[in-house]
Amino acid sequence: MLIFNTLTKKKEEFIPLNPPKVTIYVCGPTIYDFFHIGNARTFVSADIIRRYLEYKNYDVMFVMNLTDVDDKLIKKSNEENLPVEKIAQKYAEAFFEDIAKLGIKKANVYPKATEHMTEIIDLINTLVDKGFAYNVDGNVFYDVKKFKGYGKLSGKNVEDLESGARVEINEDKQNPLDFSLWKKAKLGEPFWESPWGNGRPGWHIECSAMSMKHLGQTIDIHIGGSDLVFPHHENEIAQSEAACNTEFVKYWIHCGFLNINQEKMSKSLGNFFTAREILKRFNPNAIRLFFSQTHFSGPLSFSDELLEGAEKGLEKIYNLVQRIESIAPSNDSGLITFEQERYLFAFESAMDDNFNTSQALAAIYDFTRDFNKYLSKNEKVPVEVLDSAKKFLKSTLTDVLGIQVFKEAENRNSKEDELIKLFIDLRTKAKLEKNYKLADEIRDNLKNIGVILEDSKEGTTYKISSK
Repeated sequence: MLIFNTLTKKKEEFIPLNPPKVTIYVCGPTIYDFFHIGNARTFVSADIIRRYLEYKNYDVMFVMNLTDVDDKLIKKSNEENLPVEKIAQKYAEAFFEDIAKLGIKKANVYPKATEHMTEIIDLINTLVDKGFAYNVDGNVFYDVKKFKGYGKLSGKNVEDLESGARVEINEDKQNPLDFSLWKKAKLGEPFWESPWGNGRPGWHIECSAMSMKHLGQTIDIHIGGSDLVFPHHENEIAQSEAACNTEFVKYWIHCGFLNINQEKMSKSLGNFFTAREILKRFNPNAIRLFFSQTHFSGPLSFSDELLEGAEKGLEKIYNLVQRIESIAPSNDSGLITFEQERYLFAFESAMDDNFNTSQALAAIYDFTRDFNKYLSKNEKVPVEVLDSAKKFLKSTLTDVLGIQVFKEAENRNSKEDELIKLFIDLRTKAKLEKNYKLADEIRDNLKNIGVILEDSKEGTTYKISSK
């Protein structure tokens, strides 16, 4: 298995620190609002990476933090006239609701910054004691020039960097690039006691402390959006490795931006949709399929048309599943079989190459096309072939990509399914009575509401159209 490591700028063979255990840390949301669909891409991509490692029989410890103390939370608290902790609780609950709808597996731990103040303060203390940090009137800063490896993740040179939009400006700093580890309390803001006075932690130190607490000083994989490479992840490396004198992360994985009109989707630009909004209009499985159609590390353009295209692709898979479920398997000897090994090999080869979901989906689409052809040519199908097809779709689409391919088939065993079958029976009866006008009206009216009837020698089946 190969992983592109942002740190080394190349693909590397994946060799866990302590196999079969694999430790993963993912930068989660700042819980001051609903997360946008661009964040959802990172969360879904991280979920797929985790699922594939579990598919490969690794024992994954998966941690995703929740930032629940931050300038954005304080601002939202003032806007909504609610305590910061109430804002955090409100949007944490919304976060869990939305990731559940997206089919994202629960993390082993969701650490919150406010629950790790002891670990955060201890880590800052270590950095101060080692001379990597300094205190200015209750504000503690990290001295980037003291860490020789600063810039190794982002490829930036300390001498070439200047204070800019993404670097916090503060006159107390010895260097504009130095970043906050501890912020002195301001009037009306939440605070905690510390050796430097009342205050709260900086954003970067929170992740280092929580990662070390739950996963140890060195972890296998750290995942986040590309926008976090600098300064957030660069700063995580600097403070973690300075404190522990050991490698912080073995493999850094970064997910590409979701773009609208060639611009990165972000709240700061105001060109975003929340995941909650999109989930009201599109099938969660289609959203996951949409994300999987492009490699997670590259940019991805977002539009309703592209999501509608993903829904059509999903419909083809659902229709195959329904077709498989409707066939009575045969135990007759001498029947023509269907070899599926090459599709699974193609799927795994793609995923082994830096989790290439785009190529993995191509293998699934090839299987869908070829298995449909096989079913059309063979009236009787061996039970083992049908079982093998179900297993292939479940293990690839559901277990790895997180797309619930059998859910639609299950839903069709509902009252709606019974009603549609009742109309099919009435149409069949009308045809037997040579009342073709009524039979055609039933077919056309069902088509108008998105139910497509398909006649064959075995009888009439149906599929649901996305339009």
